[in-house]
Amino acid sequence: MDHYLFYLALLGYLLGTLGYLLHIVNRKVAIGKAATCATLAGFGAHTLSHVVRIYTLGRPPLGSLYESLSFFAWAIVLIYLITELRYQNRVIGAFVLPMVLLSALTAAALPRRIAELGPALQGMGLWIHVAFAILGNAAFALTFCTGLMYILQERQLKSRHPGKMHFRLPSLELLDDVGVKSLLFGFPLLTLALITGSIWAEHTRGSFLPLYGRETWSILSWLIFAGLLYARLSAGWRGRKAAILAIIGFCLVLFTLIGVSLMRGGPPL
Repeated sequence: MDHYLFYLALLGYLLGTLGYLLHIVNRKVAIGKAATCATLAGFGAHTLSHVVRIYTLGRPPLGSLYESLSFFAWAIVLIYLITELRYQNRVIGAFVLPMVLLSALTAAALPRRIAELGPALQGMGLWIHVAFAILGNAAFALTFCTGLMYILQERQLKSRHPGKMHFRLPSLELLDDVGVKSLLFGFPLLTLALITGSIWAEHTRGSFLPLYGRETWSILSWLIFAGLLYARLSAGWRGRKAAILAIIGFCLVLFTLIGVSLMRGGPPL
């Protein structure tokens, strides 16, 4: 049952992606509203798929790469819809929804079988750790998208002959504001993920800070975003430098979430 709802969510995200991309081309309000409605419908179906899977498994749907990527896509949509409501700007969706669709399609291509997890990979502490990590990474996805948009818009503004994209992208001030707020939201979640993960590791492995592959990359990601946050709040970093560092940090996040799991062939825990 949950996979049918997941496919409905995929359809909604596909229609939302196409709608947002079309909206950035012609800026018709009706197309933008249709894209939002399709995304909301996909989000609703996706939420129900998680509810059904929780009922079926008796645990949060975070125990496999398929489940984690699905939850990652869902969390990005949640954060984006809140951002759209707050800023009343749908152009950002043309950059965010393709990432959501790609994450969901990647999840759909992975095995959805329900694997038995060992005792060490169960418990509310572990699920809280994983949920914090994925929600923080979803916030950084928005930071990444606004950073990319900032660089594109800045290049257009510096060009002697700015193209049509200049008039269709949000202002640099808006992009910078969304970027810093998503960073302020995501960084505490990533910090809590590291703390709860360390407590879980101490309890199950006898080591407070085990430096395995995933843990090492997670710490590197945290250091990059910690440096970015410090630079923005204390050193006054804005604009291009902050955008580039946000892009680098999110690339590390993606490698930690997906790349390490694929290389070691285990669950994303």
